[in-house]
Amino acid sequence: MSRIGKQPVPLPEKVSVAIDRNTVTVSGPKGELSQDFNPDLTIRQENGSIIVERPSDLRHHKALHGLTRSLLANMVLGVSEGFRKTLQIQGVGYQATLQGKNLQLRLGHSHAVIVEPPADVNFDVPKDSRGTIIHVDGIDKQVVGQVAANIRGWRPPEPYKGKGVRYLGEYVRRKAGKAGKR
Repeated sequence: MSRIGKQPVPLPEKVSVAIDRNTVTVSGPKGELSQDFNPDLTIRQENGSIIVERPSDLRHHKALHGLTRSLLANMVLGVSEGFRKTLQIQGVGYQATLQGKNLQLRLGHSHAVIVEPPADVNFDVPKDSRGTIIHVDGIDKQVVGQVAANIRGWRPPEPYKGKGVRYLGEYVRRKAGKAGKR
């Protein structure tokens, strides 16, 4: 059996789940998420937890078993606590500022880049970071990760000086420059 798939997903007190055939809706203090799952799998709520079962040991069902359980666990965690990705900007003159809900990035381009957040995603730029730290918060783990990756994609860290946008704690392997004449 799938080691991940056979584990039940515990439900916190303030989280409610509605299961309608292959559609699962999870509601909590932070919001509501809904997703369709493969109809081959059985999803049921029992004793304050969600249990996912597969019909056979086919390779396809084994893969879906662990995936479905992980997606459900992420939905429950998202509506109860939320997710956060933190980005760090390095480089002279590179910074981020908030304009209402939108994020304005100055990353060495000829223009400022404006990033509009999708629904249920918020940006935060702490005042004490001087515009070098960006927090991306939301309830959907996939959307938060994609928005953070899109922001990083505007100026990925380069290997010579390390300038660019990186995830907090990301290691960027540095290269030596040209040796030059002696």
